[in-house]
Amino acid sequence: MNEALIIIDVQNDYFAGGRMQLDNPKAALDHIEQVLRHFREAGKTIVFVQHVAKNANATFFLEDTFGVEIHSVLTAKNYGKEFIVQKSFPNSFLKTRLQEILTSNQVDSLVICGMMTHMCVDSTTRQAAELGYRCSLLSDACATKDLVIENGTVRADQVQASFLAALQSFARVSTTSDFLQTHEND
Repeated sequence: MNEALIIIDVQNDYFAGGRMQLDNPKAALDHIEQVLRHFREAGKTIVFVQHVAKNANATFFLEDTFGVEIHSVLTAKNYGKEFIVQKSFPNSFLKTRLQEILTSNQVDSLVICGMMTHMCVDSTTRQAAELGYRCSLLSDACATKDLVIENGTVRADQVQASFLAALQSFARVSTTSDFLQTHEND
């Protein structure tokens, strides 16, 4: 099994002061840091996915802004076994070099985390499974936000739980600590 870590859209606009603040992104970031450290120590492939808005009506992740930058805590690199992939759609595979990177590094399993659970994490996880990757999704290393619908608001914790439950059909969903315990000897 050759695993890669996919970190989706952990960008400044999702944090305090950003243009699209999520519900408790710092907690997710703390867990992402843990799994990132594990993958770096193991010398495994790591892909930082960065959303750059191309839509003229976009209100966040605007090119050449502080908000579009990957959160500095992650110290994203673009050399060796670490890659930065820019995208402009929720699906991290669509019109990007992600598939090419995974293929050239002979990756067959993905560990997915990031933001927003109900958009880019969902879309990317489903696509990865459909492409034949064995997927793990780290539930506490993802974040989302409240969603407004016609008759009210769905709280972020409900959005998170619903999407994680649905994604169990496409990935093994676990906490970061459970994942790391099963991968102690990697």
